[in-house]
Amino acid sequence: MTMLTPVLLLIVWTLIILVLLASRRLPSIIANAKKGIYPSKRTQELAGLPEKSIWTSDNHTHLHEQPTLFYALCLYSHLVGVADNINIGLAFAYVVLRVIHSIIQTSTNNIIWRFRVFMTGTAILMIIALRNVWALFAGYLV
Repeated sequence: MTMLTPVLLLIVWTLIILVLLASRRLPSIIANAKKGIYPSKRTQELAGLPEKSIWTSDNHTHLHEQPTLFYALCLYSHLVGVADNINIGLAFAYVVLRVIHSIIQTSTNNIIWRFRVFMTGTAILMIIALRNVWALFAGYLV
């Protein structure tokens, strides 16, 4: 396994969430279209969609926000040779946390649990970043 394997896994997970989003949204969109309802504003569009559809849409958006830092950190770590077992393990842990975050958000959307998982993932990103900065200035990892 390399530092780029968790990147691939998170990309695949994002695509899985996209398929879930389509399966939850399209029935409502098609039903509204048959009635001649074509909302032009997000608030109008969301008014006719099931709650889980909205949560899934929000989660899909979230998978394009903070994970961009993850992708950059993994690529940087791989390119400069700081893709050691610790960073690889941290990267896999981050992916697992994003999957858990998605499951929470697309099922119950429990804000407290989502926040805890999000903050744990953020801490992992910070650790990976700090390990890269340490390697940059120290020339090696301790």
